[in-house]
Amino acid sequence: MYIHDATIKNEGGRIIKKVVGFEWDNGNKGKNLLKHQIKNEECEEVFFDQNKKILKDNIHSIKEERYILLGKTKKQKLIFLVFTIRKNQIRVISARDLNKKEYKLYE
Repeated sequence: MYIHDATIKNEGGRIIKKVVGFEWDNGNKGKNLLKHQIKNEECEEVFFDQNKKILKDNIHSIKEERYILLGKTKKQKLIFLVFTIRKNQIRVISARDLNKKEYKLYE
């Protein structure tokens, strides 16, 4: 999937970064499918959820800024996703289903 001049905004609407696509390489391609049954396509879909929530992951932002995204796929699957932005591309670090506590955060 290709994002053309999209912006990533936090929950308050502040622009975090401008992005142009996703970075999938041997380090992260298919990793979430094996661990959590989340496809790469589903990871990309949550970025287009109009009700998504994006928060800075302060605990894990030591070497690079990381963000947490709570969002829905096209099939209404709720996902907890951690990502960073490298060279204007979104790199998914990990993705899994939301747990019960996180459902409340999404609503």
